[in-house]
Amino acid sequence: MSGIPDAPPGPPPAPPMPPPRPWPAAKPRATPAQSHAGKIALTITKVIVNKVGTIRVLRDSSFAVMLNPSEFSHKREICYNTKKTLGQIGADTRFAAINPDTVTFSIILDGTGVAPPPPGESRQEVEQQVKKLNDVVYKYDGDKHEPSHVRLLWGTLILYGRLSSMGFKYTLFKPSGDPLRATVDMTFLGFMSSKEAELRGRLSSPDLTHLVMVREGDTLPLLCDRIYGDPSYYTAVARFNGLTDIRRLKAGDQLRFPPLA
Repeated sequence: MSGIPDAPPGPPPAPPMPPPRPWPAAKPRATPAQSHAGKIALTITKVIVNKVGTIRVLRDSSFAVMLNPSEFSHKREICYNTKKTLGQIGADTRFAAINPDTVTFSIILDGTGVAPPPPGESRQEVEQQVKKLNDVVYKYDGDKHEPSHVRLLWGTLILYGRLSSMGFKYTLFKPSGDPLRATVDMTFLGFMSSKEAELRGRLSSPDLTHLVMVREGDTLPLLCDRIYGDPSYYTAVARFNGLTDIRRLKAGDQLRFPPLA
């Protein structure tokens, strides 16, 4: 046996490093017209129609509904001259005019807290929601001496027009008498600028048909911004054309866009 003493024991081994923690995934941001369940909400937005007939959307002046309508009606009407003369036994129906489109629907304003407010907005009393809606669709513009034009956008529905009528039915109240819920029946008349009316008279106009051939580098939001001046139309245009993947547009494909001014 050697006379050299054993070496003292060394320090204990360091504990293993914990695995790196991944960065938390970013939460998807809801768009202003997106409901709490991810559904696109019907949005009514003020627009400005300039003298040459083009339209500018005022994104900071809009009303997104809490609950989408369960249904809406879209009516189109053609007028014919059917004036009769004495002794006439039949008459030809002569074209007179095309009446503006009519869109009618009902929405619910809720102040109970049961229905969450649109993303980015706090819960408001029913009277506050009524005022905001009035400011967008009903308020008289003193500079132009008329109510504002608006854009209705929901799914494949894209309509520029004006409010024709609006009726409120209050169905639930606080003990103080303040309303907690209201149903709003709304009717809008479609608007056609003089520029669009001129294009409708020239049926071959590409500005009216909006049949667009995709070029290399085009994206759907870019095309919507080019045609409408607003890239947010891309979801409605995708549904209108039956697209399932908007990131795979092929050069040479043709897309149809709803006829707008």
